[in-house]
Amino acid sequence: MISFAPSSLCGIFGSGLVPLAGLVRVRNMAKIRPPLPVKLFIGLLSSDRDLLDRCAALLQDRFGPLDFRSPAAPWDHTDHYARELGDGLLRTFLFFDNLIDPGDLPEIKHFTNSIENRRSTSADGSARRLVNIDPGYLTEARVVLASAKDYAHRVYIGNNIYAEATLLFRDGSFRVRDHTYPDFRADEVIKMFNSLREVLRKQLQQQGASRL
Repeated sequence: MISFAPSSLCGIFGSGLVPLAGLVRVRNMAKIRPPLPVKLFIGLLSSDRDLLDRCAALLQDRFGPLDFRSPAAPWDHTDHYARELGDGLLRTFLFFDNLIDPGDLPEIKHFTNSIENRRSTSADGSARRLVNIDPGYLTEARVVLASAKDYAHRVYIGNNIYAEATLLFRDGSFRVRDHTYPDFRADEVIKMFNSLREVLRKQLQQQGASRL
């Protein structure tokens, strides 16, 4: 907070001169410090259950073991992906035991995009994805998703990647926002993130890193 010292007001409004001494006081200046580590999660969407398993294995090879994987569940929130990925879509979430630096999210998004590209097929000369892979991270305060697309509610985080806070923790639970995707609004998904938040809190406490 910046405030004017009373003794400086006469100089400002009287003589028109601004005294150098005592003009401003800076209170409670925040110290710059590194961010807390965060829990990486990746959402997989495909109509091919075996492909989900193969992608999960590739991701574990890169990011380490899981501490939770949600059961592959039917996904029918919109028909947006069905045109590309096919009917009978299944969604599963992977949560990784190893915490990451949130600044690594752009690199992770590029890696998951490379898996999508390798797991695509060409029909009539046009490429078609077989799996959709959405990385993000979980903190004690929010659920963040990465995207290659810019929108008003997203911020640029580097390397041509954007991010959005899709859920915010308030009054004991994660809460949706105006732009939250339909599947992230589901009660069972919010309960899942609440549970994994507790896992994250214990990990941070073990590291002496929690700030909440």
